[in-house]
Amino acid sequence: MIRVGLGFDVHAFSADPERPLVLGGVVFAGEAGLVGHSDADVVAHAVADALLGAAGLGELGGMFPDSDPEWQGADSIGLLARVAERVRTEGWGPANVDCAVVLEAPKLAPRREEMQQRLSQAVGTGVSIKAKRAEGLGAIGRGEGIACWAVALVQRP
Repeated sequence: MIRVGLGFDVHAFSADPERPLVLGGVVFAGEAGLVGHSDADVVAHAVADALLGAAGLGELGGMFPDSDPEWQGADSIGLLARVAERVRTEGWGPANVDCAVVLEAPKLAPRREEMQQRLSQAVGTGVSIKAKRAEGLGAIGRGEGIACWAVALVQRP
């Protein structure tokens, strides 16, 4: 038996110059960070939601609510690893995850392999990443934030 889940996340850029940009578990030094309760890793969050949805386990905010101070500044790759373990505990094995990250900057290609490795290690299976531009349309196109869509396939081992 197999199931598919769709994850989505979006975060605006932060005005805090000390806030690091974390995407797929990789810190992009010198880039503006994203607003969020945790480290605001939009890619890890979308992957986690896709896995949770595929396994019928709700959403990331249900497991790690932003109203709980325990998750303030949390490492999203660590949260993703916990989600993957929960999915396995419920009898599902992640088979693969595919992500489309929509952003104007920074360029992901130089760090794509590193991001895929970090995400794949946390999930326990292959995670692929594609970068797309919004071509100047909407808030993302104006460079106000970053969005990510992820699709996860899980199966009964």
